[in-house]
Formats: sequence, structure tokens, C-alpha cells
Amino acid sequence: MFKSEEGYALSVRRMIELESVFGQLKHNRGFRHFRLRGLSKVSLEIGWLSLAHNLLQWPQ
Repeated sequence: MFKSEEGYALSVRRMIELESVFGQLKHNRGFRHFRLRGLSKVSLEIGWLSLAHNLLQWPQ
């Protein structure tokens, strides 16, 4: 699956970074479920959540 140890390490790092973002959304922001139905609407909703998360992480 992975061609090198470096590729494997990068994959593991990505998984860890992504999980922390979802954990923050769920725990700190109270996000439990999508309020809209349909792939296009859910994509829009996760886009707004991502934008809000990134703006809140912006250095003051």
C-alpha cells in the first residue's frame, strides 16, 4: 500500500491531524449531526463548518 516508510508516516500524521479537527467540532462547537439532507447540502454545511474552524484558528 505504501511505497516507503516516509509515505506511511505522512499518512499516519494526516489521520491524526484530521481527527483532532473533527474532535474539536464535535466537543467544542457542539456539532453532532448534519441539519440538512442531500450530498450537495451536506457538502455546503461541512464547507461552512470548515471555514468557521479555519477563521477561528486565524492568529489574532
